[in-house]
Amino acid sequence: MALAYSDVTVVVDERDDLFYTRAALQAHRPGEGCITVQPTPANGSPAALAHDMLYALGKRLAPGPNSPDVWLDSVNTAWLAAAAWTVATGVRHVVVPRAHLLTIRRIDQLLAWREMTGVQLTLLWQTAPRRLPPVLARVERRISSRDQFEALLAEPGPIPARPSFPPAAPAMTGRAAVGAGHSSARQPRDARPRSMKPGQQAHPCTGAMATAQLSQPAPAIELSCEDTAALAALTHPLIAGALSVLAFTQAGLGGLRLTRDLDITGDVCVIKLHGVGHRSCPLYAVPDWARPLLAGARAHHRLAGHPPRDSVFAPVMVAEAHHLRAHAGRLPRLDLTRPASILVP
Repeated sequence: MALAYSDVTVVVDERDDLFYTRAALQAHRPGEGCITVQPTPANGSPAALAHDMLYALGKRLAPGPNSPDVWLDSVNTAWLAAAAWTVATGVRHVVVPRAHLLTIRRIDQLLAWREMTGVQLTLLWQTAPRRLPPVLARVERRISSRDQFEALLAEPGPIPARPSFPPAAPAMTGRAAVGAGHSSARQPRDARPRSMKPGQQAHPCTGAMATAQLSQPAPAIELSCEDTAALAALTHPLIAGALSVLAFTQAGLGGLRLTRDLDITGDVCVIKLHGVGHRSCPLYAVPDWARPLLAGARAHHRLAGHPPRDSVFAPVMVAEAHHLRAHAGRLPRLDLTRPASILVP
């Protein structure tokens, strides 16, 4: 059983030494793949610890009793969002101080999240070790000295400190920017094969990578730093991804509704939307600020167990459309209310 938690470490700090708390807080360096999650004291919400995780990841829940983020009060929804952002942003080590105040249920949630993401999890147990619950007493790695703790924080962790998508390729010109090594001969977009008879069903629309070998993506619309920061702070990966695409393409939701996992290139540099009947399916270049947001949406899609040909944004296009519309209304500078309003409630 201990093997299942080989990437979990319990730091026993029976005397509640201020050194350990300070070291844990100083270890919060998201850009280097390490975050410190501070549990909110006396928060009775079932998803409270997942919200604390999302906050440490730079996400901000919309405030108010009628918040569009109310659906994140669901434990499974909140932890799936936290896992998606963890994977997308390349977090490799998470430190949780004052873990002795967590309930058994929240400790179980943390361990399940760790199994989903594969990161290194370090828990500061700042009371007597005899109070360790059985699930943590079985952890094979326990330390109780300053030197060991400092060495632990300096370790690289099981996941590289980089996002789950590679850096953008150096700037290239023409179609080579998206299809290096392939013929640049342009072909009619979504052309009907000559052998196809009237009324015959067309072949499934190809993904972004195949289309990018033939067509150059349209450039992204520029946004202000304030607008991109507001989008980056959105908590749910699918809402952040959907609204960011609408913002930098100014496209309608019809094409976004059909966007699949395979319509986002592996490096998250190009996205393909879809026209009615796939008669016009344009490519768009993804700006640097939006790449982590689309990577988060794709990670969410995959962690939820969806295949590559399923629509990435479908869950927020119908069942949760009111949340998407509400977030669009909270970003008036981007003028996304009108395209979001056509969603089915």
